[in-house]
Amino acid sequence: MAKTILPIPVGFEHATPYLVCKNAALAIEFYKQAFGATELYRISMPDGRVGHAEIKVAGATIMLSDEFPEHGQSPATLGGTTVSILVYVADVDAFVARAVAAGATLTRPVQDQFYGDRSCRLLDPAGHNWSFASHIEDVSREEIQSRAQKLFGGG
Repeated sequence: MAKTILPIPVGFEHATPYLVCKNAALAIEFYKQAFGATELYRISMPDGRVGHAEIKVAGATIMLSDEFPEHGQSPATLGGTTVSILVYVADVDAFVARAVAAGATLTRPVQDQFYGDRSCRLLDPAGHNWSFASHIEDVSREEIQSRAQKLFGGG
């Protein structure tokens, strides 16, 4: 009997961030210490670079590799990034305290947001932006819009 191949693998039903890092092995160790990541898989290249790796952070699968000039450069090499990865966690305050203690830079403090999350933004040593949040209030779309207008003007 032939095995059915799923066109979308289990665990990859949503967008999967793929990070390019200047030193992926070092980044993986940072993510383990700072974010409690679990390393799922790693392909080591003959020259020592990480050709591909997969980690899990608070249930979210993240793929990453070292820089390969023919495939892309890291934020460290490019001088920054415009992308931020958002991951929901059970206790954002405790999560962020551990990440900062491990070397992450807090770029937006943990605070309650008008849309019902308690969130923050961090920059990791590899130059990637991360947002972590805990959902603290169910807010309708209409109420979010109303709060946004009051907060930012126009209403």
